[in-house]
Amino acid sequence: MIRYQFETSGKTRSEHDLLGDKLVPQEALFGVQTLRCIENFNISNCHLCDYPEFVKAFGMVKKGAILANHKLGLVSEEIKNAVVKACDELIAGEHVEHFPIDMMQGGAGTSMNMNANEVIANRALEIMGHEHGEYQFCHPNDHINMAQSTNDAYPVAMHFGVYMMHLEAVKALDRLIAAFEAKAEEFASVIKMGRTQLQDAVPMTMGQTFGAFASAMKHEKARLEQAAQDFLVSNMGATAIGTGITSEPGYAENCNAFLREVTGWNVTMAEDFIEATHDTSCFTGYSAALKQLAIRLSKICNDLRLMGSGPRTGLAELNLPPKQPGSSIMPGKVNPVIPEVVNQVCFKVIGNDFAIGMASEAAQLELNVMEPVMVQAIAESTKWLTRAFDTLRVECIEGITVNADRCRQMVEHSIGIVTALKPYIGYARCTEVAKEALATGGSVYQLVLDKGYLTKEQLDKILDPKNMIKPSVVEL
Repeated sequence: MIRYQFETSGKTRSEHDLLGDKLVPQEALFGVQTLRCIENFNISNCHLCDYPEFVKAFGMVKKGAILANHKLGLVSEEIKNAVVKACDELIAGEHVEHFPIDMMQGGAGTSMNMNANEVIANRALEIMGHEHGEYQFCHPNDHINMAQSTNDAYPVAMHFGVYMMHLEAVKALDRLIAAFEAKAEEFASVIKMGRTQLQDAVPMTMGQTFGAFASAMKHEKARLEQAAQDFLVSNMGATAIGTGITSEPGYAENCNAFLREVTGWNVTMAEDFIEATHDTSCFTGYSAALKQLAIRLSKICNDLRLMGSGPRTGLAELNLPPKQPGSSIMPGKVNPVIPEVVNQVCFKVIGNDFAIGMASEAAQLELNVMEPVMVQAIAESTKWLTRAFDTLRVECIEGITVNADRCRQMVEHSIGIVTALKPYIGYARCTEVAKEALATGGSVYQLVLDKGYLTKEQLDKILDPKNMIKPSVVEL
């Protein structure tokens, strides 16, 4: 039995399509073709109504289309007004519950397009004072889908929907960047040891570490912003394969102009509708940018887990906020669960990128029928990362504290600080000191003094933290 997210009375209406008659719940704004999709594709438990951005996007696309067709004299003022009102309601976030179809489906998105056509038609009928299903007054195909095909209306709606998700993702990413920058300022004076290949390298500050995290995310944001612009290229007017069949001359130009008005975005018309109709490079490009961001974000989480390792036998440079008991057998154990979950989100994004790449490659001739899996995967990646940005920020980054004494102690006892002495005593002597310190467990500082290579005053100047974390020349 199908369970709907809206109340049903048990009453039904009969609707007809190519395959015959079916009974549709009387209260449903969708019709027979949506019902067939519900019955055919019980796959992912991930539904169109779970992504209200796509519902809003269909409202934008169908509003642009009806305005263009009305301007060309193809629909009446009454129908235009009713359809525009129905579309505006979708754009406002209404009627999402009438989009219960699975995101994973065959048919290259036809079911999604028809779901939108049926919902808008039936809501327009209500507005005009008619009953659901009285399609002689406003028809899903003849009016709502006029001068369109699934092959232009569906991808443009999907592009717009992902673009809306992108805008929210960038806001969350900006908040995360700000949190990294705040920690960079807070920890600006905390000296710590830098490491390469998990071995001691040279000193730096914890502030520099968090500043680098912020810079990494800024660079990935720029890459993401650039990739997202491709979602604003529209092939509305291409209809079935890019030839524009069933559309009136001037429809494409008018429709895309109205889309700019409806969305407020810089929507541009594709240069070649034939090419644009089978092209899915906007998905692969944006997914690649998401993957690159995920790779760098996962690296940051790896660093947080390493720097927070301990509390007694690890690096213990950072204290990550304790969020939950870490073990069912080891009392007192607390794990870095927030970086761990963000790592896993990143793995999922990387995996989704592979699925998107395979689906994009599967295009044949004038169409790529695999767009539904691309849409589901990229929507999942974008949504999961958006939540991960906020989760990492609120539950981890903002509450991090630093063990400044521990960090300084490791610097002072590190072999790596000998690198700072190289310009003053030479590579050979530095190597000698480093080797002896490593063998004896002695201090680099004391060995240099004992060997008479530098005075205490000179050594203190060179090893002053402010002289080791940036290019500098110490006057001895």
